[in-house]
Amino acid sequence: MRKIHVVITGRVQGVGFRAWCERAALTRQIVGWVRNRTDGSVEAVFCGDDDEIEDMLATCHRGPAAAAVSEVKVNRYEGEAPTTFMVLPTA
Repeated sequence: MRKIHVVITGRVQGVGFRAWCERAALTRQIVGWVRNRTDGSVEAVFCGDDDEIEDMLATCHRGPAAAAVSEVKVNRYEGEAPTTFMVLPTA
């Protein structure tokens, strides 16, 4: 199982990014979480099959229709993999 932490910047809040991300992750059988950050970015953890994670990352570069993604930073996630996908409160 591949586990990554991503920070997505651009116009990504107020455009339905978290709900869109949740649907995209569930479609790919990815577990993890997504939340807004007070700096205006969106943060997420994705855990799953390599191919599905790569597809999710490609999808995150586009975002939902109203978004304008400028960057997707990816790092390894060292924490425990969640058992489902969750939308968390803003941090």
